[in-house]
Order: sequence, then structure tokens, then C-alpha cells
Amino acid sequence: MPRTHGLEEYLEAIYVLTTEGEVVLPSVLADYLNVSRPTVTQTVQRMTAAGLVAPGESRAIVLTPEGTRRAEVIVRRHRLLERWLSDELGLDWADAHVEAGRLEHALSPLVEERLFEKLGRPKTCPHGNIIPGSGAQWEKGIPLTDVAPPARVQVVRIYEQAEEDLDLLRFLHRAGIVPGADIFIPDGRSAFEAGVPIEVGGSSYSLDENVARRILVRLLTSTIRSSADSTT
Repeated sequence: MPRTHGLEEYLEAIYVLTTEGEVVLPSVLADYLNVSRPTVTQTVQRMTAAGLVAPGESRAIVLTPEGTRRAEVIVRRHRLLERWLSDELGLDWADAHVEAGRLEHALSPLVEERLFEKLGRPKTCPHGNIIPGSGAQWEKGIPLTDVAPPARVQVVRIYEQAEEDLDLLRFLHRAGIVPGADIFIPDGRSAFEAGVPIEVGGSSYSLDENVARRILVRLLTSTIRSSADSTT
């Protein structure tokens, strides 16, 4: 059943999609939030009237400076809470994401700042995505699907979009596919085999390509797969 969302959830979604390189069309936003297209249209109209978003090229939805400021406050609180819930309370990634979504709207600026200091001024959430206001710089990373085997890589971060799939979050966390983890990509996959084979923490997995594409890594060995290679 489609969920209902307030303006803060829309701001957060637009911010996340934009920072991950998506062109935020109404249809993309509707799919991400699991709401109807008419609902997105109505909400975006309200946000435009409030000066939070503006129309971009080709019907894209773009945050205004005020919209960006408000979105960064929400994203910062969410990622700080995920860090606290995971690191201090021991929740798994999925539970931490859900609980952070509930708590972020009630967190005051005072508690937010004290939490930031208590946690040691963290730069990223547990999935490697930057906490706004932490002073960290993005490391672009390479999608796991773009690495030519055999190769050793290290996980940089997991795309925020993956967080909307709670089962996927649980799998990645339990499998040890986390920021800083070393992954080996073996060679020898047949052109007729699906999936991206990996070895991590002594276990082997075959990742769906849509999942592997959401995992950004840095190269330890090997080279980046060319676009020509990926089509052959």
C-alpha cells in the first residue's frame, strides 16, 4: 500500500536522489517514495509555492537554496541517528534506518549537536554516505559492476537508494558488505551467467547486478571495465 509522506520526506528524497546523480523527475520521485504520480504533483506544487523547489530542465525537480538547507538538516539528523543506533545500541542497518526515520523529526538542534560530539564527530552514516555539516568530502567510488575481474576492491559506500529495501540492508550488513570491507571479484564467469560473483569475509555470493551497481568501491587491483566491455 502506498505510504503518506510529509514535506520533510520529500526534501530528503530529492536531496538523496540528486546527490546520487539522479535527474529527479516526478515519476522517479513517485517510485522512490512509493506514492502516486498525482500525489507527487500536488506536493511539489506546495513545495514550489513555499520556495523549497523550483522546476529544472526537462521537468526535473530542483531544490532551492532554502530547500537544500532544510534537506541537509533532515539528512544530517537521520544519518547521525543511524550512526548512534548502529554503533551504540547495536541495531542492524535496517532497524536503524527505520528508527532513525521516526526520530529525526523530533531531534532538537541542541541534542543533534551533543549527539554529533558524543559520537566523535562522525563523517558518514554506517553505509558510508556523508553526514552534512561534518566537513567530509565525497569519494566518488566506482560501481561494483564497472570493475573488471579478477580484482580486489574496498567498499566505499552503499547508495542511499538501497536503504529503501530493508531486506537488502539486512543482507549487506550480515554479509559484511560494509564500508571498508575488502572484496575479491573472481574471474571466469561465463557470458551466459547472471549475477556478479564476489568473495567477502570467507563467504561467496552472486549479487544481482542491480544490487552490485549500488555498491561503490575503490580499486585495490585490476582496472575499470570499459563501456565496450560491459556490452559484450
